[in-house]
Amino acid sequence: MNADEPNSLAPLRSYTQVIYVLHAVSILTGLLGAATIVGSFIFGLPSIVAVIMNYARRSEVRGTWLDSHFTWQIRTFWGAVFWSLLVLGISLPLMVVLVGFFTVGAGFILIGIWVLYRIIRGWLALSSAQALP
Repeated sequence: MNADEPNSLAPLRSYTQVIYVLHAVSILTGLLGAATIVGSFIFGLPSIVAVIMNYARRSEVRGTWLDSHFTWQIRTFWGAVFWSLLVLGISLPLMVVLVGFFTVGAGFILIGIWVLYRIIRGWLALSSAQALP
């Protein structure tokens, strides 16, 4: 805990830490299992629970530096959903000419790297008691 941090934020900071852990569990499931990172992140129970947790206590962090983490986590989840749908929308018609199999694979790999980056960057900023942009 940061020495300048009010005691009232300590439980919310721990709560935010748990959310990052849940997202990391989904990412690890994608890395170590048969699913993709993005597939595990979007459809995995840990990430779904994490996003619900974000929405459940978002009002409690409004106006604090933790608000940026909640926004970051929520945008990471919904961004992964959006980009995955876009990749699928482009790739499915292209599968007729076999190109879509490449674009869907490459797209999901890139989205997985983006998700991994955002969770690591956010978690490191949380550990340093820093707000995110």
